[in-house]
Amino acid sequence: MTLTLVVGAVGAVIWFAGFDVVAHWGFGVFAILIASVQAIRVVGELRRSRFGIDILAIVATVAVGEVIASMIIVLMVSGGKALEDFAQGRAQRELTALLAREPRTAHRLDAGSLDTVDVPADDVVIGDLIRVLSGEAVPVDGILESSTAAFDQSSLTGESLPRNRSRGERVLSGSVNGNTSATIQATARAQDSEYQAIVALVKQASSNRAPVVRLADRYAVPFTVVSLLIAGVAWWLSGDPVRFAEVLVLATPCPLVLAAPVAFMGGMSRAARSGIIVKGGGVLELLARVRTAVFDKTGTLTHGRPEIVRIDALPPWDEDTLLTFVASAEEHSSHVLAASIVESARERGLTPLRVQRSTETAAEGVTAVLENHTVSVGTLRFARTSAPDVVEASLRGGEMAIYVVIDERAAGIVIASDGVRKNAAQTISGLRDEGVNRIVMLTGDAQTTADHIARAVGITEVRADCLPRDKVDILRGIVDRPVLMVGDGVNDSPVLASADIGIAMGARGATAASEAAAAVILLDDISVVVRAVRIGQDTVRIALQSIWIGMALSIGLMIVAAFGLIPATLGAATQEVVDLATILNALRALRDRQPAAKPASPVPVEVAVVRIGT
Repeated sequence: MTLTLVVGAVGAVIWFAGFDVVAHWGFGVFAILIASVQAIRVVGELRRSRFGIDILAIVATVAVGEVIASMIIVLMVSGGKALEDFAQGRAQRELTALLAREPRTAHRLDAGSLDTVDVPADDVVIGDLIRVLSGEAVPVDGILESSTAAFDQSSLTGESLPRNRSRGERVLSGSVNGNTSATIQATARAQDSEYQAIVALVKQASSNRAPVVRLADRYAVPFTVVSLLIAGVAWWLSGDPVRFAEVLVLATPCPLVLAAPVAFMGGMSRAARSGIIVKGGGVLELLARVRTAVFDKTGTLTHGRPEIVRIDALPPWDEDTLLTFVASAEEHSSHVLAASIVESARERGLTPLRVQRSTETAAEGVTAVLENHTVSVGTLRFARTSAPDVVEASLRGGEMAIYVVIDERAAGIVIASDGVRKNAAQTISGLRDEGVNRIVMLTGDAQTTADHIARAVGITEVRADCLPRDKVDILRGIVDRPVLMVGDGVNDSPVLASADIGIAMGARGATAASEAAAAVILLDDISVVVRAVRIGQDTVRIALQSIWIGMALSIGLMIVAAFGLIPATLGAATQEVVDLATILNALRALRDRQPAAKPASPVPVEVAVVRIGT
């Protein structure tokens, strides 16, 4: 691309200096050299049943003496290739970043002692005892040997709440340990564990993603055949080879070369303006034809962070007093709900109390002494150790209870939930309006939680308790394609990479989901998914319109030129007008879709009554 710009600038200087013949030959030779380089690439394209029109465009413009047009085409080809290489390089770097987060070291316990030896995760064999320190990722799948522990599995199942595990329960690699160390017994090698399977699935899906045939290529061969046929018939009937050249001047493939790229570039710019980063024009083409939409739950249809939804205080305590005690006890806790509780108290304007002393039991709860009261906050089992009369809360789907005991008496319950996005239901409805026939929700959460969220947003097809590999298997079995997948988090990376179009909710930063996806939404707004589909539909429609307008005008002018009514010089100038018309039409892809006109409301009419006479 840089070389083309330099050659163009030097040639322009030579041209205006009066050496137009030298510049003319220089442009022509350079364009032919570029065409020769492109010929190597076209051989590979033909093997995949694709036809590239780049060489045809360059050779045709040089053959008819349109060397300036040939240089423009060369610049377009090189610029497009540069953008394609940039996207591929970025995808490779993001995959490398995903691999870098893979657990690589394990603290293996020596037999007969409590000492640990750091070994590569790949060296762990089934049966080894592994110690996982606080905040560390579990290196391999295993069974918990400690009495209890809490693990953040959001990178695997998408669940925003931690999972409490007891001795003998399964622990997945990639899940993050809580605030105390835990011991697990390995049940799988590293290459067979869950997180490593995610990495392998992303690599496999990325390498197997089918290339998208460029829109204009579908019309290149028919257009070329028709052009050569008209030119050949004109030559045969007139017996004048000049007539052949006059027709070919009007057969330049600029409408095909320019219209679709300009439209898709406009669509990508419009998407970026709407907060959507699209990794290539082919994504827009697939978005225009999407027939099935698949959604993750946590962080996609929901906010992905727990919120306090209600506080059930028991006499003599009221809600504010109870929340003050709980927030004070949880202020320095590492529990995932602690931040939500403290934030809720801050929003109510409550001032935390001074904690005299505090102890935390991993995966169970916190006991703190404040204001001459002993406050215990945690799970039902933890609360009943202080007050056996604590009654289990009645929860709705997606909710979690935090039990509060004050001075060994049940004081109330704080209930948290990962709320549904306000515009989630509107988004589902909008996709159906855009022609999406089937909408599915896949989640690692329990069935009751999944059903609750699905009912709230209007989804009838739900698959719950899914691990990443389950989601990939379900997606691959969908027949009504193309399939759009919307997700957030490392656990969604394989299914995003496996989908025809993967869209990641990336507003909270670069995640493995955004790395594996074909498009990333930079706004924390799920309704942008509908906007992305609309942009894809508008872009393809405008690109097709531009292609057909360009081809129709060119063929009409070629027929006129076949009768000798358009000289070659005038034909070249006229063809530039055709190119301009197609480009201007393609630029409409930059504009947002106009909202549908509302039905006209009745117009009030004022009637004046005039009394005639007295």
